[in-house]
Amino acid sequence: MSLIKPDFRPCVVIPCYNHGAAMPGVLARLAPFMLPCFIVDDGSEPQTARRLDALVASHPDVTLVRLPVNGGKGQAVIAGLEAARQAGFTHAIQLDADGQHCIEDIPRFLEASRSHPGSLISGQPEYDDSVPKSRLYGRYVTHVWVWIETLSLSLKDSMCGFRVYPLAATLSLVAQHPPGKRMDFDTEIMVRLYWAGVDSRFLRTRVTYPPDGLSHFDALHDNLRISWMHTRLFFGMLPRIPALLMRRRQPEHWAQMPERKGLAGMRLMLRIYQMLGRRAFTLLLYPVVAWMWLTGGVQRRASQHWLQRVAQQAANKRLTLPAGLNSFRHFLRFGDAMLNKIAAWRGDIKWGRDISFAPGSREVLQPKSGGGKLILAAHLGDIEASRALAQFDAGLVINALVFTDHAQRFRQIVEEIAPQAAVNLLPVTHIGPETAMMLREKLDAGEWIAIVGDRIAVNPQRGGERRVCWSQFMGAAAPFPQGPFILAAALRCPVILMMVLREQGKLRIHAEPFADPLLLPRSTRQLALQQAVDRYAERLEAYALRSPLDWFNFYDFWQLPPEKESAC
Repeated sequence: MSLIKPDFRPCVVIPCYNHGAAMPGVLARLAPFMLPCFIVDDGSEPQTARRLDALVASHPDVTLVRLPVNGGKGQAVIAGLEAARQAGFTHAIQLDADGQHCIEDIPRFLEASRSHPGSLISGQPEYDDSVPKSRLYGRYVTHVWVWIETLSLSLKDSMCGFRVYPLAATLSLVAQHPPGKRMDFDTEIMVRLYWAGVDSRFLRTRVTYPPDGLSHFDALHDNLRISWMHTRLFFGMLPRIPALLMRRRQPEHWAQMPERKGLAGMRLMLRIYQMLGRRAFTLLLYPVVAWMWLTGGVQRRASQHWLQRVAQQAANKRLTLPAGLNSFRHFLRFGDAMLNKIAAWRGDIKWGRDISFAPGSREVLQPKSGGGKLILAAHLGDIEASRALAQFDAGLVINALVFTDHAQRFRQIVEEIAPQAAVNLLPVTHIGPETAMMLREKLDAGEWIAIVGDRIAVNPQRGGERRVCWSQFMGAAAPFPQGPFILAAALRCPVILMMVLREQGKLRIHAEPFADPLLLPRSTRQLALQQAVDRYAERLEAYALRSPLDWFNFYDFWQLPPEKESAC
């Protein structure tokens, strides 16, 4: 059955340069879809030219467009798109001539294009082991630059050559802003279409590199072209920033984001870290953080508000703050902490070189026989670096208790990239008798429990009620969760307050006794609970004033969302 309709007339465009041997197989796979095809001979050698002439003679639906000299993939694709438009087609499917694309996915691509005729429909590759590693890793660098150039994460892959172009919009753009003519074409045309208001939609598709495939990618010259392309696009993005920011959709609430997004982001960070190393990735972090800072208005304002509170409280207490406090450096410190998170999971945080104990902290954290301890932490500094404690004592196991369903994705990443990691993530939605019993068993086995005391969780068993205690923090009352302190009292184990701050270019573990055990007598339960929270808030403020940029709560910490609340 033909896939062509009167108001939607698609065809196929295949740029070809010396791929004569592969073309018969490509056309045979295309045959079931009965689509007109334009093969663009991009100045191929005589042997390929003769093969293409023979193919056209035996395939009445194939049109040959011949370029006199080799102009590059981009030039060939543009020539094919122009020929298709002149023949009356509305959309063109771009395919590579070497057979690496899953041609059998064409019906899915056409259906998406028919439903969204004004959009660019592009493949999002799923590779097998045939993909060259250099090509695979190089794609991730381009991904990051494209996200910067569009101020958006919506372009999931800008290098796949399996696409459906809306011809009118594409050729209008080419006439106004001619893109690169060689291997830089695929990325540049997608970015410029995005700038022009053309959305890109992505479909996952298998991509296989044939063992006898012919690649025309020139490692030196094409990489130079791609670097120059990103330079042009970056500076072209700057005057478009207001329009790009206006175009961005309202961000989803973090709790509503699909787990796949979190997994993909973490995997991307890991691969770039593995490919480029820590020092190179730190340089790459600057433009990424700049993009986050420019586009994250809510988080930027929360950072600025936080630093204002810190400055005021330091003045009230006559304390001297570290130099260079500003919201951009605050964002940079958060990015650095994300790198430390990966390094910690992989076991790359080393004692002496990267991390050390603050005076007196080593003795507090020294594991002893007779049961485990509870670490009371916060979203202040690099708490993930507690992974390095396992190097200090190989027998130590730390279980991080996280009050969110989305912690499952972090646990999955840890298991993928560092199966030997000693930090076990335990996602929970509330503390019930079963959870307390499980944690008690771990403590009895000598394992440790870690929990943060500065992030509110919703208790679904109480209809969304938030159980908080309000305490003075940075000069104003702030809500703190009751759960961590009630849990600590129920477990009846030693409680240690621990923060991992960046000081003098290294991570330093600060630990101090908090309670042994934490007691909440029934007769004075609310008073004792309030006193425990007040002490935690006081010590958290002291550490935050010591290292203000280590504060990673990028929202209004002093307000609660409009939900039910139970306060002490």
